[in-house]
Amino acid sequence: MGKATRVAYGEELAKLIQENKKIVVLDADLAGSTNSARAGKVAPERFFDMGIAEANMIGVAAGLAASGYVPFASSFAMFCTGRVWEQVRNSVAYPHLNVKIAGSHAGIAVGEDGVTHQATEDIAIMRAITGFEVYAPCDQYETKAVVDYVAATMNPCYIRLGRSAVEDVFDENTKIDVTKANVIRKGQKTAVFCTGLMVQNTLAAAEMLAQEGIDITVVDICAIKPCDEDGIEAILSTHENIFTAEEHSVIGGLGSLICEIATERCPKKIMRIGMRGFAESGSWSDLMKEYGLDANGVYSFIKEHLA
Repeated sequence: MGKATRVAYGEELAKLIQENKKIVVLDADLAGSTNSARAGKVAPERFFDMGIAEANMIGVAAGLAASGYVPFASSFAMFCTGRVWEQVRNSVAYPHLNVKIAGSHAGIAVGEDGVTHQATEDIAIMRAITGFEVYAPCDQYETKAVVDYVAATMNPCYIRLGRSAVEDVFDENTKIDVTKANVIRKGQKTAVFCTGLMVQNTLAAAEMLAQEGIDITVVDICAIKPCDEDGIEAILSTHENIFTAEEHSVIGGLGSLICEIATERCPKKIMRIGMRGFAESGSWSDLMKEYGLDANGVYSFIKEHLA
């Protein structure tokens, strides 16, 4: 088992804050959970705990960005997207300020905290805001590549992170282009676009399907916005059956993105795996199973629709 993407985020942020004196880190009284506390330990003079006040945190981040700094603002995904939508839109996106927002504990894998903490609309929210870039890395190495990439841009960005440890898809020697549609496994007639921890679950499902003679292509989509439209179109045009898999609502997230590109570039029927309502409270493994997002669920969904 590898690391949680939130842990990789904290590790890379602690490294970057020492290398770049313009980077500042803000958190909303969740620094231990988001792992931004690591940056606070190595550069306490550029770490600010804003308390349980995400709206204020985003406003301060906007002011710091307007002053030439590169702020990384962290909180739970539910709070740094939903609670602060107005501040993100009007204070960051409209003036196009260089603010990086990291939403930890995204999706239903947050577990026992329940629906109030389960961000299953955050991709849709941030994707809809003009000028914002949206990234959902699948493992520790892709997370570190995303943090490095967004730190070097001048655009407002949202990084989606998970609570639980996940298996590694890449390794430390892999050169990852986070802006591309990365083909992790090559198959034939069927392709699955997936993001975040659904990459691992889809790869596991692919192994199960392969035992039955069904060889699927698995495509990691880390960059939700802007996305690799050419790369996605290439997969759409060379595969007969198209699926998407995300730990997010099927409305407004990856599934919607692939449908939009297919509509404009390469008309296809798209079958979406994801959340279609609120979840319950429970362990993250139980919830993934309950809503068909674990490997068995992905396997069953694909098998049923191919039949």
